[in-house]
Amino acid sequence: MFALPLTDSAVLRPLEPWHAEEFLHHLDRARGHILPWVSPAFVARDLDGARAVLRRYADKRAQDSGGIWGIWLDGRLVGGVMLVSFDTALGLCEAGCWLEPGAQGHGLVTRAAERIIDWAVEERGIARVEWRTKSRNARSIAVAQRLGMSRDGTLRQVYPDGEGGRIDLEVWSVLADEWRARRAGQPRLARRGSRSAEVKAELDGLMATFLGAFANPGGTKPNIGAIEEVFIPEGMIISTVGETPVIYDLRQFVEPREKILTDGTLTEFREWETTEIYGSIAQRFSEYRKSGYLNGEWFEGRGVKTTQFVRTPSGWKLSSLAWDDEPTLGQATAAA
Repeated sequence: MFALPLTDSAVLRPLEPWHAEEFLHHLDRARGHILPWVSPAFVARDLDGARAVLRRYADKRAQDSGGIWGIWLDGRLVGGVMLVSFDTALGLCEAGCWLEPGAQGHGLVTRAAERIIDWAVEERGIARVEWRTKSRNARSIAVAQRLGMSRDGTLRQVYPDGEGGRIDLEVWSVLADEWRARRAGQPRLARRGSRSAEVKAELDGLMATFLGAFANPGGTKPNIGAIEEVFIPEGMIISTVGETPVIYDLRQFVEPREKILTDGTLTEFREWETTEIYGSIAQRFSEYRKSGYLNGEWFEGRGVKTTQFVRTPSGWKLSSLAWDDEPTLGQATAAA
């Protein structure tokens, strides 16, 4: 059976109508997590519905107008990527993704999306790959950023949200020459072998999970518990805002932030980072931006952080993180 390895324990392969039962079981695990962000028609609730979703994409594949691929981790379907639309005459396609919570933090979606974008650009001659996502979907936006995409703009109030409001969509894209330049710009990773690329993607996934843990756009509940998943138990977080550094253990850091993110003090909050990696990825320096409502007033901010990672028997984990809000920002790089 056709399959592309993503890691030692994960593969990408076509998701076919005969996978309907497995797909439904996966949706039962993922439904509450992905429902705010994907089309309701995708989140089937019975076997016939699951089969219909996969049949719809099989028809697209037969017509060369789209496709869907599943991600299997340790033999279990945990998510996937898709080409929502695909037009070789126009040289245009739209990619997308979904993932159940238990598979987050491993860089799987980024690696899977890279595979289908490579295929679309290099084998099918696609000139522009789009990524459309709800403006509040911080995780999806983080994937677009990790794929080297640029934010083209926001389509305002595109369709109803089912609760009396309307949805804004952000449009991100990467052009074929940009994609090739990005891939060509990774020679050191390539020479050091696929394992280096896998580690980079895993660290990207850890940081996306860390940043996404505090997001509460649209009234969604922040996944604060993810902090303990991505850190070692002895991890520490250091604020250098002000003259005297403040050092927190994980519980000291999480508790006050969990309170303001759930009691209405801080709403519509999200944080994202941009990072350039050179050489070793054991330590990362990055710029981040954040926005939200604090006590009803809109704010935006930015800063820099340095993050250290260690490899454990269960994979890479964060060991420490330090940040400073609104310093003089220079180019963000990573060092050994």
